[in-house]
Amino acid sequence: MKNNKPKYMQIIDAAVVIIAQNGYHQAQVSKIAKQAGVADGTIYLYFKNKEDILVSLFQEKMGTFIEKIEEEIAGKPSAAEKLLTLIEKHFELLAADHHLAIVTQLELRQSNLELRIRINEVLKGYLKLIESIIHTGKETGEFRQDLDVRLARQMIFGSIDETATTWVMNDQKYDLAALAKSVHTLLVKGCGTAHL
Repeated sequence: MKNNKPKYMQIIDAAVVIIAQNGYHQAQVSKIAKQAGVADGTIYLYFKNKEDILVSLFQEKMGTFIEKIEEEIAGKPSAAEKLLTLIEKHFELLAADHHLAIVTQLELRQSNLELRIRINEVLKGYLKLIESIIHTGKETGEFRQDLDVRLARQMIFGSIDETATTWVMNDQKYDLAALAKSVHTLLVKGCGTAHL
């Protein structure tokens, strides 16, 4: 497996920095190679092209991301606590890696349809994790029985994602992790009154 080769993660980490600094379209493979400390040709031993680097980068980082969040939420007894932990970890992990935050929130939003499809495939694991929290909440009675799981999942992911994107667009000037509790409260309690 290419993932087990020592230079693979070196190239992935270099790609995060170069794409964050230059933008995806201006991030030349030669710049990534230089940042990784490898010859240009070495990149092609691991990746087909720049598109493959971007998708692989997202697979690696999102895979690690999901593992860390799953570990953290495993011991939480309630769905509300699991959701808070997911939001906190999501924000903390992005806040800890300035370059990765730029890449995930801005540079992964590509207009190329094939690229978008491949990136959405990677996101499915994260969306399933959110869905499992919603199902837990319905089982425990914390969440409404008539809650539309798919819609709730989109609302949760969309809120977390947009909050992170706004933070990146504002040059990461404030504490993203500090917003976790407020986002959680809005998602758990909803924005309206109980009697609609």
